[in-house]
Amino acid sequence: MSLAATAERADPAVANPRSRVILASLIGTTIEFYDFYVYATAAVLVFPHLFFPAGDDTAALLASLGIFGAAMVARPLGAIFFGHLGDKRGRKATLVGALLTMGIATFLIGALPTYEMAGWIAPALLVVMRLAQGFALGGEWSGAALVATENAPPGKRAVYGTFPQLGAPIGFIVANGLFLIIAALLPSDDPSRPSQAFLEWGWRIPFLFSIVMVIVGLWVRLNLVESAAFEKTVQKGKVTRLPLASAFKNHFREIVLGTFYMLATYVLFYLMTTFSLSYGRAAPGGPVPGLGYDYTTFVLMMIGGVVFFGIFTLLSGPWADRWGRRRTLIWITLGIIAFGFLWVPMLAAGPVGVMAWLILGFTLMGMTFGPMGALLPELFPANVRYTGSGISYNVSSILGAAVAPFIAVMLWRYGGGSPFWVGVYLSSMAFITLIALLLGPETKDVDIEY
Repeated sequence: MSLAATAERADPAVANPRSRVILASLIGTTIEFYDFYVYATAAVLVFPHLFFPAGDDTAALLASLGIFGAAMVARPLGAIFFGHLGDKRGRKATLVGALLTMGIATFLIGALPTYEMAGWIAPALLVVMRLAQGFALGGEWSGAALVATENAPPGKRAVYGTFPQLGAPIGFIVANGLFLIIAALLPSDDPSRPSQAFLEWGWRIPFLFSIVMVIVGLWVRLNLVESAAFEKTVQKGKVTRLPLASAFKNHFREIVLGTFYMLATYVLFYLMTTFSLSYGRAAPGGPVPGLGYDYTTFVLMMIGGVVFFGIFTLLSGPWADRWGRRRTLIWITLGIIAFGFLWVPMLAAGPVGVMAWLILGFTLMGMTFGPMGALLPELFPANVRYTGSGISYNVSSILGAAVAPFIAVMLWRYGGGSPFWVGVYLSSMAFITLIALLLGPETKDVDIEY
């Protein structure tokens, strides 16, 4: 990159306008989370029926959730790869690459053969595509968070940092809304199982549709201008040859803290979006008793809860800018710990209690997720920020999200259908996050351009 080009791109006259920053950080994570939710829904609703041998339904569900969790293993690898590119070559091109990887992998899942067509090749291909999804998401989040926070006006970083976070509830609503429409057009007589038409071809539509969203996302991101923080790093010759080595050598404590900051968020996130769908649809008199709702009813209830997820994601930004990230998150994490012990009484209180459980869980999810868009990038200097924040965010995905659905199903079975131990698991993970927050620094006033 020439000095003239660098100076031109760093010129405030050609800086990213506010609307472009918000749209670019929001649309990419919306697409990425849409793709992830499409898979999460299919992992519970479709894949146990189509990609594994018939027989033990619980074993098929666990295998499907196992593949779902496998993507979390690929996410730190994606964080390292895309983080290296983002810290050496810039945020813009790296984000385009992450979005393309996710979009192509999701589209190809919609074209895969089933177990009946190809035997064990089918789940093997599903694993490959799922790993590609995880690899892409490993590079997406940190890049989108950096686009938002590195372009934020003074005192507004947490507010801007909520926009990539808002992609999670929006992606959930779009993905599950599309599944609901297809399920309504292809209705089933058995509430515990999709219709034959849905299983034959209907489930593929949301995966194939993702390519349209990717095209829109690419158009927005190709019009971005590189952030001033990265350009200053280039101008001052502070770009590191090996960002990963530098991050671990000089900022290992921050990586560990960031990883555990995210732990409660990830566990709550996947319990409320993935485990809850299994628990909500399981028959009360089944091998592992559940709530017995039909798919459409429970997903509509979940979407109602996710609306609160989105609202409180946005509200959490001003709170974190006013009171600080650490103080805000300590109180929210205490709320998550208490919430874990309320599962049994709330879920035993009938439809009103179940709806209250969903609203409270997703409200806490928004409040804990929103500030992370600013907090994790603020832990690291600009020359390793993409790598450091990405590793923290995605290593936490292994400790939290990769195993959360699997552990939850096992604890659900251990409790004979009671969610008590699942709630205890959530509270335990939130307690670990609380300790990390108590040990960590406040980052609200750090200079993010260095």
